[in-house]
Amino acid sequence: MATPKAMKSKPRLRSPIPIMILMCITAIALLFLFSSMDSTNGFSFSFAKTKTYLRKNARQHSFHDKYLYWGDRIDCPGKHCDSCEGLGHQESSLRCALEEAIFLNRTFVMPSRMCINPIHNNKGILHKFANATAEERWAASSCAMDSLYDIDLISDTVPVILDNSNVWHMILSTSMKLGARGVAHVEGLRRVDLKEDSCYSNLLLINRTASPLSWFMECKDRNNHSAVMLPYSFLPSVAAEKLRIAADQIKTLLGDYDAIHVRRGDKIKTRKDRYGVERSLHPHLDRDTRAEFILHRIQKWVPAGRTLFIASNERTLGFFSPLSVRYKLAYSSNYSHILDPLIENNYQLFMIERLILMGAKTFIKTFKQDDTDLSLTDDPKKNTKMWQIPVDTLDGEGS
Repeated sequence: MATPKAMKSKPRLRSPIPIMILMCITAIALLFLFSSMDSTNGFSFSFAKTKTYLRKNARQHSFHDKYLYWGDRIDCPGKHCDSCEGLGHQESSLRCALEEAIFLNRTFVMPSRMCINPIHNNKGILHKFANATAEERWAASSCAMDSLYDIDLISDTVPVILDNSNVWHMILSTSMKLGARGVAHVEGLRRVDLKEDSCYSNLLLINRTASPLSWFMECKDRNNHSAVMLPYSFLPSVAAEKLRIAADQIKTLLGDYDAIHVRRGDKIKTRKDRYGVERSLHPHLDRDTRAEFILHRIQKWVPAGRTLFIASNERTLGFFSPLSVRYKLAYSSNYSHILDPLIENNYQLFMIERLILMGAKTFIKTFKQDDTDLSLTDDPKKNTKMWQIPVDTLDGEGS
């Protein structure tokens, strides 16, 4: 029986519309994929060339949080309202306030500006105005807090808002409307009392008036290391992102290096007693921080030929040059192409230098702060206000 031939059917023409739709969907999916990789994993086509700094989403604050306010200026109200202490002094006070916020489980309302001591600034941003208002003088003699510190990074450890933020204005307005149920103004109370007494612990806002001497006087037990909730290294490690990037660039250029921090300036000042004899609070410091004595001191810690980064408030040109007989010297001024477009004041410069110092293979401080520290001098940083005759030589002293 013959098998009939299969019918040869004509090919069917497909409409181009579904194909175009499919191509569009594929393109959108690929675009979404790359976008997702970029936002979550830091992926970018220039990733190999540029180090990126990934940031977490900013913390969201609400009325469910509770807040702690110490004032709109560090160490004010108090004796420092009309004066200005150095960065280290103000950081001690700021750490104390942050520690209390941690202890009370509250969000700290941080001053939005930090006072700049004129003797610690040579960038020329401090201007005098004959007819300026108090607000204008404050703006001219201070810098934005977020130009020094990464507020989001601080908030990873202790939640923080600035006192010029919209959140703070809303919290302040709400607390005032609530009256005694919203805010308490306290002075002279221990943080333990603020935590355990429900009269304070349940309030939206605690407005504390800290010690008129300095904020850090509220942390009198700082010599007891078990009572310290934030180490000295905390604030240096949360410098503003642009400062951390600059420090990383310089550390990369330095390569494998050691570092010393040489504190002179105000620390080596002397005064005459009633007999006209010069005396100092740190009798060995001027000697111990001269180049020839530094060379003698650090040779057991830093081998010859090493790159030695020097951070110092000594402004005499060539002061440390004698160290070059043994080491390759480097200063922040060697990297002016990185720093000059960025630095607005010496606080920012010092914060970058601190990050560089912390990254050194061997770091030698001026004063010993912990038992494991290496230091240029054996004089204590904090003393009993005993003014002594300065010592200029090693005669009669051990090496």
